[in-house]
Amino acid sequence: MKYYVLAGEASGDLHASNLIKEIGLIDSSAQFRGFGGDLMEKAGMTVLKHYRDMAFMGIVPVIMNIRTIQKNFRFCEQDLLEFAPDVLILVDYPGFNLRMAKFAKAHGIRTFYYISPKVWAWKEKRVHKIKAYVDEMFTILPFETEFFSKYNYRVTYVGNPLLDAILAQKKAPDFQRFWSENNLPEKPILALLPGSRKAEISVLLPTMIKAAAQFPEYQCIIAGAPNMGNEFYEPFMNGAKIPIVWGKTYEILVHSRAAIVSSGTATLETAILNVPQVVVYQMTPNWLFMFLKKFFLKTRFVSLVNIILGREAVVELIQGDFTLKKVVHEMERIVRNSENEKRMLNDYKDMMAKLGEPGASKRAAGLMVEKLKQQIIPSVN
Repeated sequence: MKYYVLAGEASGDLHASNLIKEIGLIDSSAQFRGFGGDLMEKAGMTVLKHYRDMAFMGIVPVIMNIRTIQKNFRFCEQDLLEFAPDVLILVDYPGFNLRMAKFAKAHGIRTFYYISPKVWAWKEKRVHKIKAYVDEMFTILPFETEFFSKYNYRVTYVGNPLLDAILAQKKAPDFQRFWSENNLPEKPILALLPGSRKAEISVLLPTMIKAAAQFPEYQCIIAGAPNMGNEFYEPFMNGAKIPIVWGKTYEILVHSRAAIVSSGTATLETAILNVPQVVVYQMTPNWLFMFLKKFFLKTRFVSLVNIILGREAVVELIQGDFTLKKVVHEMERIVRNSENEKRMLNDYKDMMAKLGEPGASKRAAGLMVEKLKQQIIPSVN
């Protein structure tokens, strides 16, 4: 069978690549084509557009690149029709993918969505587009089943692929090797994860570094974002000599005593790796955040850990609460209060139980192929 897969960012490239591998193991004649990244190409897909050339975030970048975005849509639409796949598989990235879902629906192409857009937190009205254009939704967060049921839309929870991606690399920490390979002193580590976008790094990193400096018994390490070198980080480091390590975020976390983490998928990754954390975020200007929160943000919490559990397991220092004093205070409650740390780690255990077992990519692939075969060869009663 022929599969057209669309992913528009690094996380989508990772999870789509694992899905492609699993489909290939089931369907030996599978052909893959679409938009994505290096990992999807390595897994066997013909990549027509790289996600790096599609990642326009925010109002101004979108306006500045509107012609390129429109050109990408037209190219994708034409190529989709020419390839004539058995299914279009969309991976998150709703701004682009929901438009392609509408196009596919209009041309009779079956559409699967793997990793739902976060409509439960943001732009909830997109649910109506999903219902109208998407034939099957395969979700990765346990509470999404109940959310979509409110709209009389049945989804299939397959588990979270982060469990596969992380646990496959999770090993007993070898501190000596890690220190040696990265030219680090033999000293306990505080991890700083300031995000992957320039705007959030520029806002969050200076305060993160000042907070970490209040714990001289630890060394801090910055998890570097792809495609951003030392020269980008230097203006935000206040002259501090802090190592930046690229492409080893999970390894950094495994070897860390605690972490200060920008709100996003990284908070869930940190929890899966069982590292105590403080979650931070700040959008500038503040009035814009407050406007968006009032009219669009639908969840009580911002971190996936808390959203999954439905309670505050990790402290969220958002907007006005993101101050040096509060970050230091919450870090002290982790590294110098064993009872609070124990409570957080127990909450992580509850979260893991809700996420379920590893094997999300394999389950999703099996269900997709099975549903496609049922369409091609109807069962005879």
